Amino acid sequence: MAQWHQLQMLDCKYLEQVDQLYDDSFPMDIRQYLSRWIESIDWDTVAFQDSLATVRFHDLLAQLDDQHSRFALENNFLLQHNIRKIKRNLQDRFQEDPVHMAMIISRNLKEEQKILANAKSAEPDSEGMVSAMVVEKQKLDNKVKEMKDRVQVADQNIKNLEDLQDDYDFKFNTLKNRENEMNGMTAKELEKEKMVVGRMCFDLKAKRQDVVTQLTDLLNVAQALLSDLISEELPEWKQRQQIACIGGPPNACVDQLQNWFTAVAESLQQIRQHLNKLQELEQKFTYDNDPITQKKAFLEARALELLKNLLSNSLVVERQPCMPTHPQRPLVLKTGVQFTVKLRFLVKLQEFNYQLKVKALFDKFRKFNILGTNTKVMNMEESNGSLAAEFRHLQLKEQKVAGNRTNEGPLIVTEELHSLSFESELQLNQSGLNIKLEAMSLPVVVISNVCQLPSGWASILWYNMLTTEPKNLKFFLSPPAAKWSQLSEVLSWQFSSITKRGLNQEQLNMLADKLLGAKAQRNPEGLIPWTKFCKSANEKAFPFWLWIEGILDVIKRHLLSLWNDGCIMGFISKEREKALLSDKCPGTFLLRFSESSREGAITFTWIEYDVHNKPLYHSVEPYTRKELSAVSLPDIIRTYKVMAAENIPENPLRFLYPNIPKDKAFGKYYPKPTEAAEPMDVENNPERRGYMKTELISVSEVHPSRLQDNMLPMSPDEYKVLSQYVSPRDIDAVTNNLISGFEDFDVQMSADLE
Repeated sequence: MAQWHQLQMLDCKYLEQVDQLYDDSFPMDIRQYLSRWIESIDWDTVAFQDSLATVRFHDLLAQLDDQHSRFALENNFLLQHNIRKIKRNLQDRFQEDPVHMAMIISRNLKEEQKILANAKSAEPDSEGMVSAMVVEKQKLDNKVKEMKDRVQVADQNIKNLEDLQDDYDFKFNTLKNRENEMNGMTAKELEKEKMVVGRMCFDLKAKRQDVVTQLTDLLNVAQALLSDLISEELPEWKQRQQIACIGGPPNACVDQLQNWFTAVAESLQQIRQHLNKLQELEQKFTYDNDPITQKKAFLEARALELLKNLLSNSLVVERQPCMPTHPQRPLVLKTGVQFTVKLRFLVKLQEFNYQLKVKALFDKFRKFNILGTNTKVMNMEESNGSLAAEFRHLQLKEQKVAGNRTNEGPLIVTEELHSLSFESELQLNQSGLNIKLEAMSLPVVVISNVCQLPSGWASILWYNMLTTEPKNLKFFLSPPAAKWSQLSEVLSWQFSSITKRGLNQEQLNMLADKLLGAKAQRNPEGLIPWTKFCKSANEKAFPFWLWIEGILDVIKRHLLSLWNDGCIMGFISKEREKALLSDKCPGTFLLRFSESSREGAITFTWIEYDVHNKPLYHSVEPYTRKELSAVSLPDIIRTYKVMAAENIPENPLRFLYPNIPKDKAFGKYYPKPTEAAEPMDVENNPERRGYMKTELISVSEVHPSRLQDNMLPMSPDEYKVLSQYVSPRDIDAVTNNLISGFEDFDVQMSADLE
C-alpha cells in the first residue's frame, strides 16, 4: 500500500503530525496530487547531486502541468488556479536551488515513515483499519436519515387514515339515512351496504392501531438517538474542544452536531403535529378501546419530554473565553482586558430566531463584576446561519474588600479556577412550557498581571489534559499526576499551535530525560507530578514549564522560520549531541536550546579534531532575546568568528547537521544587498557624511586548541573518503602546507612585482 494512502487512514493525532510537515514552501497539495511519482524517486540520492536535482525539479514541474491538464478537462477552474500558483511559487523558491527542494521532500518522506511506525506500534492493526470514529459518525448519520424517512412515512399514513375516516364517515351517514328512509332499497341490498361499512370500520380501527404503534416506535427511535447525542456525541465534542483549546487538533464538528440536534428536534416537532392530528380525528370518531384515546396523552407527554430534554442540552459554548490579545492562550483572562466568548444553540429552527436572550454570569468564589454588554439575543443573521450569540466586549473587574484582595483560599491566583456561565429561557407557546437553558464555559484562570500568564496557562494545560469535569473548580487542591504519554503530546501541541512544526520523538526523549530521568524516559506510563511540571525545587532553579515557555517565546519572536524549516534540533542532551557529531567532518554544527536560561536562549555546538584525532566539541554562550533582537541567528552564524592562530578571526562553522553546507541551509535568511552598499549621496544625507557601514559580528575570544578552518574547503563526503586513508592530523598537515605554499607564492609574487 502506498505510503501516502496509509497515512490518510491514521487517527487524527497522527494526521496532525503529518500536517506539520507541509507548509507554503512545499504544499501538501503537491504531496497529494503527485504521491505516486514522489514515492517512486530516491530523493536521498537526488539531494546530493545538483545536476540530478535540477532534472527532478523540472520533472516535478512537468507533473504539475499534467495535473493542470486533468483539472482543465474536468472544468475545475479553482484547482487549475491553485496548481498554477503552486508552480509559480516553486519556481521562485527552488529554481536556483533545486537541491533544497529535494532535501525537503527527502526529510518529509522520512518523517512520514516515522509517523507510520509510531502509529503501527501503538495500534498494530491501524494499516487495515478505517478510523472507528468516522464509522460511528456514518452510522449516526444513517440513523438520523432513517428516522426522518420514517417520520415522512408516518405523515403519509396519517393522511391515508384521515382519508379513510372521511370515507367511512360518508358511507356510515349515507347508510344511516337510507335505513331511515329505505328509499326503495331491499333488505338484501341494505345488508350488503352494512357489510361494506362494517369492513371499512374494521380497516379504520386497524389503521388507527398501526399509526399509534408507528408513532410509538418513532418515539423509541428518537429516544435512542437522543441518548446517543446527549450521552456520547455532545460529551465527545466537548472533550475535543478541550483538546483544541490547549493546542490540539481543531474541533470543527459543531456544524455536524447541530445538524443532528436539529434533525431530531424537527422530527419530534412533526411527531407532536401528528399527535395533534390524531386528536382531531378522535374528536370526529371514536369507539371503545380506541388506541388514540388510550395512548394519546402518554405519547404527547413523552414527545414533549424528549423535546424538552433535547432543547435543554442544546445551548453550548462554541468558542471558549479568550482575550483577542492572546488568541493561543484561551481560558486565561486578565482583569481589565476585554475577552470574547461565543454561544450556539444546536437546534437551528426559524421559530427560535430572536427568541433566546442569553445572560453571562461569573462565579462567586472571588467576586468580580462583569463589565460590558453581558446580555445578548441569539440570532442567525450574525452567525453565518447558525443560531448563536457572541459576546465581544466583556471584561472582569475585581471587587475589593477593605483594600485587600478578596481571595483568602488555599490556592495561589494562577491555580484558582472559575466558571463563566450563561442562562436563557425558551418558551414553547403551543404547550405553555418554559425551558430553562444553561451552559458553562470550561474553567478559567483570572490574572491581574500579564507576568502571571505562563503559570495560568500551565494550569489550563494540566486541567484540560487530565479531566473532563467542567465543574471541578477545586481541581488544584489535589492535582493528579500526568502520564508522560499524555504530557508529551500536549507539549508537542504547544509548538505546533504557534509554529508549523511540533516535537519529534528525539526531542521528546530529551524532555522525558529532564522530567523523569534517563532511565525512565522510555516508559510512557511514567508519572509527572504537577509540582515537577510547574514549580521549582529551590529559589535558584526555575520550573520546567517556564523554561519551555521561554523557548516558545524566543521561537515566536526570533526563530520562527528556522524552526519551521527544521534547521533547529532544539531539544537534545549534551551526551546525544556529542554522539551525533562524533563521526562528522570538522565544522559540522547543530542548534540547540540552552537548558540554563529561563527566558529562552539558543546556542550552537560544532566539532573538530586535535592533533591526536580526538574529537573536540565547542559551544558558544547562548543567545537570548536581547542578542537576537540586535542580530538575527542566521547573521550570527554567517559572521561568527573565533580568534585562531596569530589572532586571525575565522569562522569554524561549515555544515549544518547532518551535512548541509552552511550557506545552503541559511542563505535564504541572509540579508540581501541593499542600496547601503552603493556610494552614499552625501549631499542628500548630510548626517551620514564620513561614516562607513558597520556590521555586528559575534567573536569568541577563547579559541579552540586547533581549528580545522585552515583546511581547504571540502564536502562531508570528500572528508569521509579521505579520512579512511589519512588521519585528521595528516589532513591538517597537508592542507596547512598547501596554504603555506600559497602564502609563500603570494610573497614571492609581491617581491617580483616590486
